[in-house]
Amino acid sequence: MKRLISLFLLFWAILSCMLFGACGSSKGPKAEPITDLNTVQEEPEMKTIDCIHFLNTGNSDAILLQSGGRFAMVDSGEDTDNPRGFPGLALEGFEQKVLAYLKAHAADENGKVHLDFVLGTHAHSDHIGGFDTILADPDVTADRAYLKRYDSSKINQSEIDDWDNQEVYDQMIAVLQARNIPVISDLDGTPFRLGNFTITLLNTDDPVSEEKVGENDQSVGMLIEKNGTRIFLGADMEDATGDLTRAAAQIGKVDLFKACHHGIDGNNPEFLIRALSPRICVITSYEVGHNKVFRKRIKDLCDPQIYFTGTEDGVLAVIGDNGEITCYSHIHENEEGDRS
Repeated sequence: MKRLISLFLLFWAILSCMLFGACGSSKGPKAEPITDLNTVQEEPEMKTIDCIHFLNTGNSDAILLQSGGRFAMVDSGEDTDNPRGFPGLALEGFEQKVLAYLKAHAADENGKVHLDFVLGTHAHSDHIGGFDTILADPDVTADRAYLKRYDSSKINQSEIDDWDNQEVYDQMIAVLQARNIPVISDLDGTPFRLGNFTITLLNTDDPVSEEKVGENDQSVGMLIEKNGTRIFLGADMEDATGDLTRAAAQIGKVDLFKACHHGIDGNNPEFLIRALSPRICVITSYEVGHNKVFRKRIKDLCDPQIYFTGTEDGVLAVIGDNGEITCYSHIHENEEGDRS
């Protein structure tokens, strides 16, 4: 009897896999456990691949896009500046680490880094704080910058009083003007190219409302597509004015999801996870308490591979031609030299 039951259960498991995809995502190959880049015998030819570098900048965002030999940056990590002298803003800065990474991995034979564009997703120091240092470096140039206007009239008074949004925004604008880098503030969501990537910016329109919100509500998300492979970078997007609701309907399923707001539960609701159903999730933080609820939720809903930029010391996602995504950890080793 037990043997018959075992055979029945085995048959049902196989049938479930065939009918419902219970054995893995139908969108593409299942993500493999992360590989330490320093243990790979033949490292990727870094200048010729299409990939996304999720840098280790603690609990902040700094992301380097690379495709077809072209480069761009999404955010720049937390900085060491504390213009208002607040103890709560005396944070570890990563601008020199990000700059070193750029020069090690995106520089040409003359040591010059050319970025097609930079995107400052919103005016928080853990996202745009490092840009004033990085873009002031004479070896770094950018063709244009996407940056929404900072409007303090829309922001909660407590955030205005206690944070340095205005200061970091002004610092970024100042360096862009000093380097004659055009600033595009009116974003319209029209897709554009970076090498082999097609890029679409989301949350480009602000709803007409007198409701005071946090600056996270202004966050610009990014959809990256290549030959059917789809990646969504969620910045710190939230749903205070329906941004995530609109994004979930617009985006649909993706292969890789950079979790919103460092994996904080409230910025990654169930309806968004169900809509995206990623097979890989990157969290720009360590594996810590503030992302525990989200980690359990996304595991229960779609069981992706979850990688932490802090825990893994950076994550490199190599985007292949047939839907495959290969992820590597410890990408900050040997930054003084070029891996290619």
